[in-house]
Amino acid sequence: MNPQETIATNTENSEKHTTLVAAIAAADLKEVLNTEGPFTVFAPSDIAFGKLSNEKIVELLQPENKQLLKSLITYHIVAGNFSASKILKAMCRGEGKASFTTVQGEKLVATMGGIDIVLTDNNGNTARITTADSEQSNGVIHEIDSVFLPGTP
Repeated sequence: MNPQETIATNTENSEKHTTLVAAIAAADLKEVLNTEGPFTVFAPSDIAFGKLSNEKIVELLQPENKQLLKSLITYHIVAGNFSASKILKAMCRGEGKASFTTVQGEKLVATMGGIDIVLTDNNGNTARITTADSEQSNGVIHEIDSVFLPGTP
């Protein structure tokens, strides 16, 4: 990824985030992710989206589900630029936990799982950061191995 480009541009050029790009476009969030930000995006890879059924992905991408899709995408975005080291520092100050409020309004809690940073949503679902600190002109992307679905335990 090119650190001179925006989150939207870099995800479009990534071969590992084609489903995320389709979701961002269908939710009309491309322009937002092209703005100055900064944003921290916990970006599910295509492998992460592959954990969902094809039917679920097709359903989410339907025009009538635009609000649900927008909620899903914004559940993976935090306002501000939080590198892995900033997340770790926040965890140290929080006795092993750090809480981040997503743009969608829900919280993600960061903890350690072995040597990995693990995010947990309000429903107890978890995702590991598999690739950290992809710097962007308007924030940072951390690739994660699962998709958070709002309201789904």
